[in-house]
Amino acid sequence: MDLLTISLRTVIVYFFLLLTLRLMGKREIGDISVLDFVVSIMFAELAVISIEDPDNPMVVTFIPILLLLIIQVSLAFLSLKSRRIRFLLDGKPTILVRDGKIDEKEMKKQRYNFDDLLMQIRQNSIKDVSDVEFAILEPSGDLSVFEKQQEEEEGESLSYPLPLIIDGELIVEHLQDAKKDELWLRRELRKAGIVSIKQVSYCALQEDGVLYVDIKDE
Repeated sequence: MDLLTISLRTVIVYFFLLLTLRLMGKREIGDISVLDFVVSIMFAELAVISIEDPDNPMVVTFIPILLLLIIQVSLAFLSLKSRRIRFLLDGKPTILVRDGKIDEKEMKKQRYNFDDLLMQIRQNSIKDVSDVEFAILEPSGDLSVFEKQQEEEEGESLSYPLPLIIDGELIVEHLQDAKKDELWLRRELRKAGIVSIKQVSYCALQEDGVLYVDIKDE
């Protein structure tokens, strides 16, 4: 009887957790952040408790899981609305290598050692750090590596697209990296019939200097 009860509870918990993870969204499943990792561990612990203790009502376990679901979905919603909250919860990309020069301060700040950096660079089929234009440590922990262009047009071309506007918010540091200012950007947007930066969902300066603009859906 105990074996049958445990088996039944296991099936119920399995489908309940499956439904919960689906409600959390594909981002949580496909891109595990620190918060997602913590929630996943707590889900696992609560599920084990529910299965191992048949005398404990399952609703006692399901209530904390639903509470965690509400917290996680609420934080995800706030992250969509605010870039600052998104950086606070998930972190922000960090440039570890710029034009072949390693930023040792950022390496120490991110607790990223040289062996890991060199390994990641080699995995991107780049022989040496001097051949790297940018190496960016993403919030997920992945290292995005961009190799120096063989033929640069007198420094006019970019190594990768620079997002200038994300969800109606201006990215000042990227404007500076592109050697542009806000006045130039507003002029370019007006040429496309866009009055306010708030109207823009995503705007990026492409490698060839072309400005890509996606307007928010009405």
